[in-house]
Amino acid sequence: MYRIKVFNNISETGLKLLPENKYEVSSDVSDPHGILLRSYSLHDMDVPSSLLAVARAGAGVNNIPVDKYTEKGIVVFNTPGANANAVKELVLAGILLSSRKIIEGIQWVNSLKGSDVDVAAMVEKGKSQFAGPEIKGKKIGIIGLGAIGVMVANDAHAIGMEVVGYDPFISVSSAWKLSRGIHRAETLDDLLADSDYISIHIPLTDSTRGMVNKETIAKMKKGVRLLNFSRGQLVNDDDLLEALANGHISKYVTDFPNEKLIGVENIIAIPHLGASTPESEENCAYMAVSELRNYLEYGNITNSVNYPECELSPAADSIQRITLAHKNVPNMVGQITSCLAAEHINISNMINKSKGGYAYTIIDIETEIKEETLQHLTCIPGIIKVRTIKFDS
Repeated sequence: MYRIKVFNNISETGLKLLPENKYEVSSDVSDPHGILLRSYSLHDMDVPSSLLAVARAGAGVNNIPVDKYTEKGIVVFNTPGANANAVKELVLAGILLSSRKIIEGIQWVNSLKGSDVDVAAMVEKGKSQFAGPEIKGKKIGIIGLGAIGVMVANDAHAIGMEVVGYDPFISVSSAWKLSRGIHRAETLDDLLADSDYISIHIPLTDSTRGMVNKETIAKMKKGVRLLNFSRGQLVNDDDLLEALANGHISKYVTDFPNEKLIGVENIIAIPHLGASTPESEENCAYMAVSELRNYLEYGNITNSVNYPECELSPAADSIQRITLAHKNVPNMVGQITSCLAAEHINISNMINKSKGGYAYTIIDIETEIKEETLQHLTCIPGIIKVRTIKFDS
């Protein structure tokens, strides 16, 4: 029976995928084989020796010590695209809020409550101070064309905006999903210079941290409206505040508020509501649980942030599967297969995939492997973790 430790509230839509006869699921589980979580931080938690995988019901994995887990052969899953529609809808709302001074207008109307004035007359007289431009015909630059960026681009185009996208690493899948009306920026500088609105949809990495700074802001069109629904640290706050003060950036909308940004004029700070919809939470939970179960029961990997995509349907004549997490070094597969051949073990099917410095191999065999052979596999230099999975007869 697999033991699953749950942090945060994971939607029952996902948890129902774990049958009670195979899984013990609880927040109190000890020595878990898998962890399901949303925002709970694992950085200070001791790593259980039993742990095989972690699945986050969400896209970002900053709350998980990915490097440490990778070195131990623990697969970390996320759920890219599961909350894409929810985030996209909030981005579209942010575009409108950045243009029309809707929030300021609502706050002003509320301030009239209880005052000794003719509210209707006052509204007609004062509404001009909240005027703002229409978005139709304006150009929006989308930085990053993953699941969310593609949806924002397509819907912005559908409501009449001119859309230009920039993503040097765009996947074939994302490219196919883009509307024909989306233009491609040759360089990031081209996008920055021509866009009336800029929306950021890239992950936070060492290379992207603080990418919106004094230098990149100087390349932007004066009066640009900037939207950041990816990660707060992508923007240098001090450089942003300076650009807002001098009018180079006219509005900043973000889903990641912090102390510096709260209460600042022309900043709309939303309390990280991007994925806060019941539909999104259900989608994320369903995907996270499906990934975790597929890995625990079959050794297959999909949507991992630290190990390669690697899936293999069980061979008809196989009774056992061996999975190996290992370093991506020459002759590793040769050493593994030689070890099995020395024990007269026939391989009925296998697959090997790599990702950066790490790799993953799945091997189906027709006989049950001996413990001694497993020890030999474990002792191969560069092998990190070896698992066996016995197929139901």
